Amino acid sequence: MHKGESRVQRIETALPGVYVIEPKVFGDARGFFYESYHRAKFTELGIPDEFVQDNCSRSARGVLRGLHYQLRFPQAKLCRVVEGEVFDVAVDIRKGSPTFGQWAGVVLSAENKRQIYVPAGFAHGFAVLSESAEFLYKCSDFYHPEDEQGVIWNDPDIGIPWPVELPVLSGKDQKYLPLNQTDPERLPVYHQK
Repeated sequence: MHKGESRVQRIETALPGVYVIEPKVFGDARGFFYESYHRAKFTELGIPDEFVQDNCSRSARGVLRGLHYQLRFPQAKLCRVVEGEVFDVAVDIRKGSPTFGQWAGVVLSAENKRQIYVPAGFAHGFAVLSESAEFLYKCSDFYHPEDEQGVIWNDPDIGIPWPVELPVLSGKDQKYLPLNQTDPERLPVYHQK
């Protein structure tokens, strides 16, 4: 392997700071290999977070999880799919942000091996497009159930065109409010860099 062959590519999205990550995949008759995470290389790509927790979920077709965030313990997330396919979304919910209420989405699948980087201060969610999907994500802070917040998945002002007609939602996800009805004290604050 020559130097630089294992480079990952960062693809910009409509939201500054939200990136699609495309790995360099090496395949042959035996299968494939790729680096899903390499701290030094990801830092070069502008993702300096120290990830402290890895999570895995499995969901059936039509399940929609989100839009979630933590307020006092904000989490950046690096998400990928190792089985199936999902439509993954990040929403800027930071008060004072020039892109407040805007979203970016990407299809993540076992086949395309793409990842999405969702910075702290953004709400995150995904919908399963395949028969089932196994979703893996790294977090920059630990999960604190008492700090979990959310925005309703079908907020008309955000306008995400979810590719599932009648999503399967948790009871918690059904009860979240639209962004414009969320208490401003329960939203992260934008800090200009």
